[in-house]
Order: sequence, then structure tokens, then C-alpha cells
Amino acid sequence: MSQKKLLTLSFLCIVLTSFLHAQDKWDLRKCVEYAINNNVSVKQQDVQSRLASLVYKQNRLTQIPTLNFQGSLSLNSGYTQNPQTFGLSTNTLYYNSYGLQSSVNVFNFFSQRNYIAGSKLAWDAAEATTAKVKNDVSLNVANAYLNFLLTNEQAKTAELQLRYSQANFENTNKLVKAGSLPELNAAELESQVAQDSSAYVTALSNVQTAILNVKAYMSYDAAADFTLDTPPVDQIPIEKITDLQPDNVYNLALANQPLQKADALLIQSAAKYVAANRGAMYPTVSVFGQLGSTYTNQTQQLAGYQTVTSPIPVGTVNVGGTDYDVFQKPFLSPYFKNQQYFSQLNTAFRQAVGLSLNIPILNGGSLKTSYERSKLNLKNYQLQQEADNLMLKQNIFQAYNLAVAALQKFESNKKTVEATQRSFDYAQKRYNVGLLNTIDLLTNQNNYFKAKNDLIYSQFDYVFKMKVLEFYKGMGIKL
Repeated sequence: MSQKKLLTLSFLCIVLTSFLHAQDKWDLRKCVEYAINNNVSVKQQDVQSRLASLVYKQNRLTQIPTLNFQGSLSLNSGYTQNPQTFGLSTNTLYYNSYGLQSSVNVFNFFSQRNYIAGSKLAWDAAEATTAKVKNDVSLNVANAYLNFLLTNEQAKTAELQLRYSQANFENTNKLVKAGSLPELNAAELESQVAQDSSAYVTALSNVQTAILNVKAYMSYDAAADFTLDTPPVDQIPIEKITDLQPDNVYNLALANQPLQKADALLIQSAAKYVAANRGAMYPTVSVFGQLGSTYTNQTQQLAGYQTVTSPIPVGTVNVGGTDYDVFQKPFLSPYFKNQQYFSQLNTAFRQAVGLSLNIPILNGGSLKTSYERSKLNLKNYQLQQEADNLMLKQNIFQAYNLAVAALQKFESNKKTVEATQRSFDYAQKRYNVGLLNTIDLLTNQNNYFKAKNDLIYSQFDYVFKMKVLEFYKGMGIKL
């Protein structure tokens, strides 16, 4: 293989490897989606939502007429009553019965309908609460992700500071060996290199800790390979602070935030339950119907007639003082046999239909107590909504004030970095020509890199504060 082809193949391998590596990186959107699908809190709330869905579906089915089949089989021995003929006898009785019953509520002062509407609203509230938990998880992941970006930038700054110190130490060490500078200068710079090395190792450890925090919020395996994307902070889109005035954000949050939606739905649901419990204290009208049949082994049916020809004395008659026997003439006598199973079920088949009225009068106060409890639940949800709205407003105004302060601090730190950088550049030039001692050089260098770290922190702090305001506005979390 020619050298040109080998170089081309190597280049393609490098490009392909870089592309695959880039594909494996996790950006914020991918992290949030994974967290929403795997976070335990989200799964638990989803279970609660599905339970609320089952309650609603079950309440809807109460509108459908009930239908129940009943069958029994028994063997009675001794002095028993025949359930067919109601006659008493001492024998062994085999008994079998079937029944089909149905009923439906016709009118109950809309109690049933309000229960259904209340459970539907409760299900919607559970869905909104699930969305609220997802939002909380998304915000936590975004915060951890931004913290990773911050620690990553701080690690880059620490590495740059270490390189500056190493470069100065190497140059100074050469001058010391040449006799141009005292050994004290090299010793001071060597000490600075050691300190900067320690700071760099700490910065790298902070990056790993930040990655573990992101994994924790995502419910991702801490031991698995994981690489986060690192978009430049300057390219993160941010709304203008003038477009995020707290009053406007609060009004939008009242309409968009899942917690506020859940509160409103719970209040509506509680109001429906109040109406349902009130209706339960009034009469209920129902229609019912029944079908049934029975069988016993003691039930007999007419099998036919037989002619009795033998004279049967039925009494005497006195004629002239003399008694004469009176005999019955030949007649047809009926005889019976046990009725067959299906024939008996058909003969004993019965039907019933009717209208029932249930009027609650004395029931231990349970209905009244349920009604009063539902009114208190409604009041509790109203108070909870008031508390949540107050907390939302406080959080938004606090976030706005913090964002304004972070912006001012960020602008101030930019000026500080510019000033300390000029000072450090001048100090470096003077040190290189021997007009500045090592301590003054290190002081300027440390001031410059401290200002850079402060600038990085204030920039990310400002970005996060703005993202919180955007979140409350209903724009979601995006980097």
C-alpha cells in the first residue's frame, strides 16, 4: 500500500472515530429525556396517575347496569321443607337453583355523575403533577449540567494557569543556571507550579464530581462510560432581561406551570365531590330485574291415570235399621313420578321486574360526615393553591432580582478581567527584562486568574438565573 493511500486511510479512521465519539456525547436534551424516562420520582408519580385513571374508569362503569349470575347446589337430610312445594318431610333433599339479577340507578340527584366528573378531574390533576415532577427533574438536570460546564471551564483556566507557571519556571530556571537570576526566583516559581498543579488536580476532581451529579439526577449507572457535550457558554441562547419582567413572568407561570394547573384541577375535582356527597344524602331510584329457577329431587309431576276396578268401600248407609256397605264404582286414579331436571327448571322459571326507592334516614351520620369532609377538602385545596401561588410569585421575583444582580456582577467581572490581564501582561514584560521580582509577578498572575475564575462563575450563574426565569415563563430548559 502506498504512503498516500495509508495517510488517506488513517485520516478517514480519525474522522470516523471523532464522529462516533461525538455521537456518543450527551447534550442537555438527551440527558433530560433519559432522566424523565428513568427517574424514580417520575415513575412513582406516573404510577399515581395510572391509579387515578383506574378510579375514573371504574366510576364510569357504575353507569352500566349491574348483572350478576347466582347458582347454588345443596344436599339436605332430615326434617326439611321442600322449596318447591313448601311441604315438610323427613327425607334427603337435593336442591339446585339458578338466578340472574340486574339493576341500574335511574336518579340519585346527580351524585353518580359528579363522582365521575370529580375522578376525571383528579386524574387530570395527577397528570399535571406528573408534568410538574418532570419539570423539576429537568431543572435539576439542567442545573447539574451547567455546573459541569462551569467546573469544566474552571479546569481549563486552572490548566492555563499551570502552563503559565511552568513556562515561567522553565525560563527562570534557565536564567538561574546561566547566573542571570538568583536561585530564589526559581524556588518561588517552583512553589507556584506545585500550588497550581494541586489546584488543577482539584479542578479535574470537581469535573468528575459534577458528572456524577448529572448521572445521579438522570438515574444513570455511575460506573458506566459517560461523556457530556460541552457547548460554549457564549453560545447558550438567553432571553433579554427586559423580556422577563417578574409581573409578566408570574402571569404566564400561573397559566403554564403544571403545579398551578394541578391545583386548579384539584379544586374543581373537590367541588364535584362536594356535590356528589350532597346528592348521596337524597333518595335514590333504581330499576331492577330478576330471572331464576330451582330444582329438587322431591318434586313430582302427573304421569297419567289408572282405572281402579276393585270395589272400594267408601261408607255405609242405614235402611230400615239395617246397615248396608256402599262401594265406589270403578274410576281413574292419577299416579305421579319425579319430574325431570330440565322440565322442572322450565316449570319453576320465574321473572320479576320492579322499581326500588332508597331513602337514607339514619345511617350513623356517615353521609353527613362525608359531605362535611368533602367541603373541608375543598377548602384545603383552595388554601394550598393560594400558598403555591404565593411561593411561585416569591420565587419569580427572587429569581429576577438574582438574575439582575448576576448580570451586574458578570459585567463588573469582565472589566476586572480586562484590568488584571493588562496588569499581568505588563508584569510579565517587566519580569522578562528583570525589572520586576517574582513575588510581584505571581501576585499579578494570581489576580488575573482569580478574576477569570470569578468571571466564569458569574457568567454561568447569570445564565442559570436567566434559565430559571425562562422556565417559569414556560419556555422550558434549553442550552
